[in-house]
Amino acid sequence: MDTKKIFKHIPWVILGIIGAFCLSVVALRRGEHVSALWIVVASVSVYLVAYRYYSLYIAQKVMKLDPTRATPAVINNDGLNYVPTNRYVLFGHHFAAIAGAGPLVGPVLAAQMGYLPGTLWLLAGVVLAGAVQDFMVLFISSRRNGASLGEMIKEEMGTVPGTIALFGCFLIMIIILAVLALIVVKALAESPWGVFTVCSTVPIALFMGIYMRFLRPGRVGEVSVIGIVLLVASIYFGGVIAHDPYWGPALTFKDTTITFALIGYAFVSALLPVWLILAPRDYLATFLKIGVIVGLALGIVILNPELKMPALTQYVDGTGPLWKGALFPFLFITIACGAVSGFHALISSGTTPKLLACETNARFIGYGAMLMESFVAVMALVAASIIEPGLYFAMNTPPAGLGITMPNLHEMGGENAPLIMAQLKDVTAHAAATVSSWGFVISPEQILQTAKDIGEPSVLNRAGGAPTLAVGIAHVFHKVLPMADMGFWYHFGILFEALFILTALDAGTRSGRFMLQDLLGNFVPFLKKTDSLVAGIIGTAGCVGLWGYLLYQGVVDPLGGVKSLWPLFGISNQMLAAVALVLSTVVLIKMQRTKYIWVTVIPAVWLLICTTWALGLKLFSANPQMEGFFYMANLYKEKIANGTNLTEQQIANMNHIVVNNYTNAGLSILFLVVVYSIIFYGFTTWMKVRNSDKRTDKETPYVPVPEGGVKISSHH
Repeated sequence: MDTKKIFKHIPWVILGIIGAFCLSVVALRRGEHVSALWIVVASVSVYLVAYRYYSLYIAQKVMKLDPTRATPAVINNDGLNYVPTNRYVLFGHHFAAIAGAGPLVGPVLAAQMGYLPGTLWLLAGVVLAGAVQDFMVLFISSRRNGASLGEMIKEEMGTVPGTIALFGCFLIMIIILAVLALIVVKALAESPWGVFTVCSTVPIALFMGIYMRFLRPGRVGEVSVIGIVLLVASIYFGGVIAHDPYWGPALTFKDTTITFALIGYAFVSALLPVWLILAPRDYLATFLKIGVIVGLALGIVILNPELKMPALTQYVDGTGPLWKGALFPFLFITIACGAVSGFHALISSGTTPKLLACETNARFIGYGAMLMESFVAVMALVAASIIEPGLYFAMNTPPAGLGITMPNLHEMGGENAPLIMAQLKDVTAHAAATVSSWGFVISPEQILQTAKDIGEPSVLNRAGGAPTLAVGIAHVFHKVLPMADMGFWYHFGILFEALFILTALDAGTRSGRFMLQDLLGNFVPFLKKTDSLVAGIIGTAGCVGLWGYLLYQGVVDPLGGVKSLWPLFGISNQMLAAVALVLSTVVLIKMQRTKYIWVTVIPAVWLLICTTWALGLKLFSANPQMEGFFYMANLYKEKIANGTNLTEQQIANMNHIVVNNYTNAGLSILFLVVVYSIIFYGFTTWMKVRNSDKRTDKETPYVPVPEGGVKISSHH
């Protein structure tokens, strides 16, 4: 028996050794050509070993998952919000909901410091912090009738910290949703291809939902094939329509139009039954998400490309052109979601636990889906690191950082086209010279050729990470499948990112609606009823209205709305993760499992140090490069006071910057108060129960699984 056990572990030991060897090559090899394949193999090895051993340890020892215990979905099955769902379908639904902009954009921006720091944090962070948080919150919520994060803090720590947490979580959620929505708007504006394909996913999802619920219940594989075929068709015909002389212009919308369409769609989808559109659409998107990322990994295996970005760049000191801040703490804030994300705690509580058919599925869905998201982030980092570093910096550095002013590219098709083209050549030459002077040599011809290859007038001024990832995807896919040109694969990449983020916006809005109903329900109990249409409309309208307002301001006013809140996106997200881990620690203490609290305390302490340090610098730093909130507000106030030749518009813009920085400073202080209040109440809760030898947690009473078993729904 013992020999059998030993033999069972041998393949895992070998896999661990392979992973450690690959990781050491990535970390230690300098001045030589390093293959991207080392990172892919190291990552997969780390994920598999961590899932096999660490997640199993947490499931069996820390949580003691019980397959005989009925979940909230089984007890409250209402066919609307509580539905026991097939584990693979729920994995797709959960993964689609948690994997938003973060794993795509953050690692691409983090490549500014080289590929090594980002890779190490993505692997260590997800195993010890991100996946642990998702798994713990899903488990705790499923033992409390699918309660939201704020409600659980209220139950376990008291009304005051619960209300503080609910308010803080909701505010952070609104900022996160507005940022996600802005990226979708930017991806779909002026893009008929993207608009057609993304819009097509709605009727496809409706058809899948009806098919699985009424036409062929239980046929998950069947409807999956149909959904994938229809999705591929919509991508292909999107490209055809984009080049059609009538339909191309007809489906080309301005960013404001896309904004209102997005707000309307989010409002309706948050109110419809989850089986009808949200879950099948998420499931459909998951095929595309995982398909593209696995395809990218296979492409890297086939092509074995070299990592062209150095392991470490000179920008680890915080002087980088893309974003300011030293490696500690800002690398961890920038990468955010690929390693650990507080946003996930809002999906793992309130939404996913209401669909969990069996408690032991929480490991596969909670820990497993987060590992998959981290793999997405690693692939994004690799995609950014295999293109020329000079091209990476030329694309992502703002025009001011390159010392250029971009010509108006919208006039490319008009009578001014020759003039615009000449201006574009000039600014490209200047940008290439600037980037080359930083040590990342690139020629103007290389930049112009890349733009021509992907079918765009220019690749300059493409900050934000998303276009860089699309170029990386296009490079790999075009070499593996050369029958489609680079332009097709680039636009496919942009579309993939828009669809990727939109599903997180869907699920986030639904979760935000439940949070607002919880919050308002403290004052008007009727509003807590999630099965009430009137209460649902009020909650959804409030949630969508708030993030929609920030989004609209960010679209129409380059200095306003969500753009002014962008610096808080990563920090607030990580703070929310720390709050979720503090709750997890308190629950373990109250469950009489204090000896296991290191599992949640270690990542919580690390996140608190990172976020507090980062916010302290953003609030009070007098270093001009840090662009601290108070420093920038005072700087522009002085400019207004001393400016004699300023126009009214310049004064208005400067006042706007002052207000934005004070707003950011106020929100930063508010987030600090929220987080440290919850830590204080968590500590006082521990003090109250430390001498008790009985469980004091507020777990719902044990209900056994029905004798006939659970009727699993596959229509999610």
